[in-house]
Amino acid sequence: MKNIIVKKSYKDLRSGLLFALPAILGFFIFSLGPMIMSLVLSFTDYRIVNEPVFIGFENYINLFTTEGTLFYKAIFVTFYYVILSVPLGVMFHFFSAILMNRKIKGKALFRAIYYIPSVIPVAASCMIWLWIFNPERGLLNYLLEMLHLPTSQWIGSEQAVVPSIVMIAIWMAGNTMVVYLAGLQDIPKSLYESIEVDGGNALNKLIHITIPMSTHLIFFNTIMGIIGGFQVFVQPMIMTDGGPGTSSLFYSLYVFREGFEHSRMGSASAMSWMLFLIILVLAGLFVKLSRKWVYYASE
Repeated sequence: MKNIIVKKSYKDLRSGLLFALPAILGFFIFSLGPMIMSLVLSFTDYRIVNEPVFIGFENYINLFTTEGTLFYKAIFVTFYYVILSVPLGVMFHFFSAILMNRKIKGKALFRAIYYIPSVIPVAASCMIWLWIFNPERGLLNYLLEMLHLPTSQWIGSEQAVVPSIVMIAIWMAGNTMVVYLAGLQDIPKSLYESIEVDGGNALNKLIHITIPMSTHLIFFNTIMGIIGGFQVFVQPMIMTDGGPGTSSLFYSLYVFREGFEHSRMGSASAMSWMLFLIILVLAGLFVKLSRKWVYYASE
């Protein structure tokens, strides 16, 4: 009997591994393999046409010295974007989810309209927003003129370009609202009923029930927002190409230029690993701090 059970377990394991083999091979070939290769190349002088030459930590040192101006500029622009987009996105989509969770007529239609921008290809969205942000014939300035409000150059202004890209990011993040909405529907209605019995109002429900019971969702979306924010590439690439000047030179765009425009793959690999370390440290700090305020139902 024991041998039969062992054979069945082995057969199940073999079948499971066989079905998982495509995903396992894909991870090693397309994810882990390139990561290890980029780590090796980060210690070399590799310009595609030449053989890699080992130079130690020179690429990493150059980031803070000879190439420091653009490196620090790209870091500043990316941090500025993350600091703006993450808190605004978290709050906007959280309160939007609360509104979408209410019993209102046409609720399903509003949810679909809200989610549509997240399924539109990023490149297509950028082309739409290029027209919206057009300082002369754009929809946004047209509406501002109708309301007798001051217009803006939007992505044509060094001061407004990053906030403009933040607007696009918030507009496209309908999936964040869906995460919140799913979590809000899991909050027991008995908790709200207990507040009503004690004479509490909508604000009391929000502060004492909705927000505490949604902290794990806020934590998740904040982490994902930080990771995604540091990897923004398509919007500045299509809409501004890092301009005006270098005011929208995001870190990922700088890595792309270093690797594919200047053919310095070794330096680009070092920059990529620096970005990995920055995201790792920030995510680690946020996870550590989250233990003090994130509530899980299992607790």
